[in-house]
Order: sequence, then structure tokens, then C-alpha cells
Amino acid sequence: MPTLLLDLVLGFGIGGSLGLLGGGGSILTVPALVYLVGQSPQVAVTTSLAIVGANSVLGAFFHRSQGTLNWRVALVFGGTGMVISYFAAGLSKHVSSSMLMVAFAALMLIVGLLLVRQKPAKPPRYGTQPAENLKLWKVFAGGAGVGLLTGILGVGGGFLIVPALVMLVGMPMHHAVGTSLVVIAMNSLAAFLGHLSGIALDIPLIAIFVGAGMVGTFAGARLGRHLNAALLRKAFALFVIGLSIILLFDNLPKIL
Repeated sequence: MPTLLLDLVLGFGIGGSLGLLGGGGSILTVPALVYLVGQSPQVAVTTSLAIVGANSVLGAFFHRSQGTLNWRVALVFGGTGMVISYFAAGLSKHVSSSMLMVAFAALMLIVGLLLVRQKPAKPPRYGTQPAENLKLWKVFAGGAGVGLLTGILGVGGGFLIVPALVMLVGMPMHHAVGTSLVVIAMNSLAAFLGHLSGIALDIPLIAIFVGAGMVGTFAGARLGRHLNAALLRKAFALFVIGLSIILLFDNLPKIL
């Protein structure tokens, strides 16, 4: 497949995942940039943050227009994550490429297994206005955990944020998806700024991925309203598990 066409297809798929599921874009972007585009894991992490962050902003805009975005929860959760992700960004520079990919694959495997086992949560009676009844320590703890992963591994954390918003906050799935995109954008920006030092970025590549991702994000956000969210999440979880096993098989022997 020609390079440009491959970049367009990958960008569209990453954007579609973000628009459809509110996450998953970053967990696909880093392996795609390393194995299909040929970037080093450190450069791929920084590039991923730029791509996923830009697509998340667009996805949040689409969800805002549909009324499926809770700004109050997003800003508290995302604000905490921004601080942690900025300072955690420097840690990845001290980790070997193979170790970084093993850690990334292990996270993918854990998340995939959790998503497979996850049962639909029953939203509390306060419905779409959870912030009034939500314990702030849960929001801060969740935001800090996601921010740490974003800074080190370049993951936006949507695959963690959406379940947390549904199970801890009690948000409906579509509101959780829209709200998570704001958090992803905030965390990605902070981590991207933390990674910039000493990294040479491929700006044309980022532009191609973001452009194709915008189309995918728009399509995913519109399509998500008509599909079974639970089945989509299960299918995505199985894909993530399979990809994590491949990454572990390729990188684990290098550090043993």
C-alpha cells in the first residue's frame, strides 16, 4: 500500500475510534506509528499525542453540538491529568524502546481484559448531572492516573476515562464519550508539551493523520448514535488483546 494511502487509512481509523468510542485512538496510534510508519517508540509517543489531541478537540466539538458533553466533570478530571501528564512526560525518555513497548502492550492487555469483563453499569438516579453528587477524590484520583499514563506512554486514556465516567460518575454512555474527548485533548496537550524537548517531529505526517482523523472522528461520532455501544466495546477489546499479545511476543524477548 502506498505510504500516503496507508497514512490516510490509519488516520481515518484512529479518528473513527475516538469519535465512536471516546477512546482507543492512542492505543492504536503508537503501534501503528512504530510498526507501519517506522518511527521510534519515543517519537511515536510524541506524534501520537499531537494526532490524538487534535482529533479529540474535533470530536468534542461534535459531541458538544449534540448536547453529550459535561464540561464541569471534564475540566476537573482533565485539569488534574494535565498537571500529572506534563511532569510524567520526561520519564519515557529514560526508558528503553523495548521496555516502553512492553509496558504499552501490558497496559493494552490489562485494559482489553477489563473491557471484556466489564458489565454495563446502572447509572445513579442523578443521571446526566453527576458532578453534584460525585466525590471529588474519585475525580482527582482518576484524572491523576490517566495523566500519568498519558505522559509516559502517550495514551490519551479514553479507554480508561469512559468506563470511569460510566461506573464512578454514573454518566450515560454517550455523555461519557463526549466528556472523555475533552479530557483526552487536555491531557494530550500537556504531555505533548512535556515531550517536545529534543524530539524532531514529522509535521506533514501529523497533518495527514489529523486531516484523515477529522473525517473519521466525524463519521464515528455520527455512527455511534445508531450502534450498540456494548458490542462495539467488546469487539474493540478483543482487537486490543490480540494486538497486545503480538507486541509482547515481539518486544518481551528483547528485555529478557
